[in-house]
Amino acid sequence: MFSKQQTFGEKVGYVLLLTILILITLACLAPIWHMVALSLSDNSAVSAGLVTFFPVDFTLTPYEYILKDERFFQAFGVSIQRVLLGVSINFIMTVLAAYPLSKETSEFPARNKLMWIFIFTMMFNGGLIPWYMTVKMTGIMDSIWALVLPGAVPVFNVVLLMNFFRAIPKEVGEAAKIDGAGAFTTMWKVYIPMSTAAIATVTLFSIVNHWNAFFDGMILINSPSGQPLQTYIRSLVVLPALSDMTSESLEELMKLSEKTFNAAKIVVTMIPVLIVYPFLQKYFVSGITLGSVKE
Repeated sequence: MFSKQQTFGEKVGYVLLLTILILITLACLAPIWHMVALSLSDNSAVSAGLVTFFPVDFTLTPYEYILKDERFFQAFGVSIQRVLLGVSINFIMTVLAAYPLSKETSEFPARNKLMWIFIFTMMFNGGLIPWYMTVKMTGIMDSIWALVLPGAVPVFNVVLLMNFFRAIPKEVGEAAKIDGAGAFTTMWKVYIPMSTAAIATVTLFSIVNHWNAFFDGMILINSPSGQPLQTYIRSLVVLPALSDMTSESLEELMKLSEKTFNAAKIVVTMIPVLIVYPFLQKYFVSGITLGSVKE
């Protein structure tokens, strides 16, 4: 753990830093663990405030209720469709915007002007009503396209990937050009394979953003069958659709604590992200670090 070359102060600093990181990790994990414990506890134990980090009177009733809900799976399918379509569009638009912006003004004269336009959209937006009217006038209201097209170009991801491209030595692109490769071929066969870490990072950002989004589903989707999972979960938390429930479902719902039911829904919605994250985690730190540094 410690080497002989380390001084006493360095060892103390290492232990202190490690302690702080462990405390931060526990602070992040504690709410999630508490939610899991609540979702697996009996209604009476939750109502009495007996549940902390371990289930009391173990039960799977909240999950059984959720998994019997047809609308839950319908909304889950919409969210999966949104993630697959939205992340694909984000990837294409991010790469196509970041690559030319990574060039010098001598190669791409309009770079600075376009960069200012991109940065301006990060700082300011037209507001909720213009955003809604724009989507409505395009004729994509109440469809999956209303959820993915308005955010087709995530500017933060563009800036991150642009800086990563700029960190790649210019000689690499020049060598490809000498070999007869055009701009698109150089981007696709040279820059993208060398930018795996940054691409994995922006992909993770896009996945989490699309999966967690609920507000646009409330505003742009009118039919219940087209709502993504987070919008559907939010509608249940705020106002359960009692009119759509059978007498048996309503009786089961009355047996559940609101905290237990909400905790179970939160846990279920976290599972896909927790499954995806470990596969992209190894690229996350290097992608953020290298993409945030500009030469």
